[in-house]
Amino acid sequence: MVRKRGSLILCGAFLFVACNGLLLLFLWGRPPVGRFGEGGGAEPGGREEWGVAKRKGGGSNLAGEVIRLAEEVESELETQKELLKQIQSHRSWWEKRNEPGKREADAGRGEERESPPPQWPPALPPKDSPEHNDQRQERNTQPLIVAADLKEDAKPDNNVRELRNDTKQEVPGSQVVIPVLVIACDRVTVKRSLDKLIQYRPSAELYPIIVSQDCGHAETARVIGSYGSQVLHIRQPDLSDIRVRPEHRKFQGYYKIARHYRWALNQVFTVLSYSTVVIVEDDLEVAPDFFEYFRALHPILTSDPTLWCVSAWNDNGREGLVDPGKPELLYRTDFFPGLGWMLRKDVWAELEPKWPAAFWDDWMRHPEQRKERSCIRPEISRTITFGRKGVSLGQFFDQYLRYIKLNSEFVPFTKQDLSYLMKENFDVNFVKEVYSAPLVKVEEVQQGGGLRGTGPYRVQYSSRDSFKVLARSLGVMDDLKSGVPRAGYRGVVSFLSRGRRIFLTPPEGWTKYDVSWS
Repeated sequence: MVRKRGSLILCGAFLFVACNGLLLLFLWGRPPVGRFGEGGGAEPGGREEWGVAKRKGGGSNLAGEVIRLAEEVESELETQKELLKQIQSHRSWWEKRNEPGKREADAGRGEERESPPPQWPPALPPKDSPEHNDQRQERNTQPLIVAADLKEDAKPDNNVRELRNDTKQEVPGSQVVIPVLVIACDRVTVKRSLDKLIQYRPSAELYPIIVSQDCGHAETARVIGSYGSQVLHIRQPDLSDIRVRPEHRKFQGYYKIARHYRWALNQVFTVLSYSTVVIVEDDLEVAPDFFEYFRALHPILTSDPTLWCVSAWNDNGREGLVDPGKPELLYRTDFFPGLGWMLRKDVWAELEPKWPAAFWDDWMRHPEQRKERSCIRPEISRTITFGRKGVSLGQFFDQYLRYIKLNSEFVPFTKQDLSYLMKENFDVNFVKEVYSAPLVKVEEVQQGGGLRGTGPYRVQYSSRDSFKVLARSLGVMDDLKSGVPRAGYRGVVSFLSRGRRIFLTPPEGWTKYDVSWS
């Protein structure tokens, strides 16, 4: 009995040792397992071993391998923890940005503790890492606004920022953002324009400045780049010549300007998704209340369907033709003025599909585009042009444009009731004031004669030729576009002459413009 029990114990011990020996031999002889996704996926012989670390002698150190795996898991957990922290910081920053008035309220209680916003887009990995090229390629395929003509290996200026399609267009207080688009080319004097815009804008958030440059002029690009993050510098990618008819070769510049306008406005409205924009060119200087003017008139522009723009320019804004004592005076005009003007996104959606190849500003004055809509314009201009050199070769500059008066007095338009500019209000009062004014001859205005007081007085024209003769005699612009006189509304041009208010008018009962008067 004892012998049988001893035999069973010995047999059991032998089987235990044999099983463990076989298990050990199996582990020693097992080939290494490759890392999934590298060197042939999970097949043996991958670039890195995952599971069993070989020793020089061909055996395995199971304890060491377990420790190594534990360290890797711990390292990965730390990495995930850091990523969660970054995600949380981004989330809290956007929540603060999207809560109107929260920051102001906290500041009022002395609780302003907002940390700087996280960097966006995130910085690329080091250039010597394989992830760098992958992430750079992915980022370049996104719909971003960048300096479009920069070479792939060129280092962008610090002021060139990448903006995504989902750029926020609201700021605390629910005020609409009104960007200023500066159309630039090869004028280094764009500095004069940018200096005044930056000096007078009350908020960089409410009035971002976007400089769109054509021509590829390096020195002008350096001037724009010197403003850093104060402006967004974008560049027209297509600098090629445009095929035109032989007789239009001298107008190549006008074709390129139209192409540039179309591209730049698409960036503002389609890519950046702004709802409104104020457009200026690189040879315009703005008045101290330039931003106040457009801010106050934005609600009028968006609520009155008979308006399609607000302009800072008065075509008859020369010294002596405007009332320096009434900088707050505003008018409706049927003539598209340009030279610093505000445009809505819905109007651009209407114009963009049929945008002209050249002479875009005259095209805007055609009845097919205007559709009997008007613009707002001031008595005293909120912009002046200093660009004598350009595609127009200084046309009108020496004899006229250089004498335009720039407003110097700040007018708090946002605190005024501007509802009188709505068509249903303006037309009744304007027609009554104009046609109740005494009718006089042009000679009486020129010589003073028996005219008393500051007016108003009315001088009447009856044909295209008579308008041009009277306009020249009184010193106002005499050209017409599709029958519309510069600064005219319902055919009426308002200005000062010898200190008196004069209305140059068609006969009473005017109904529409004669498009043959061009």
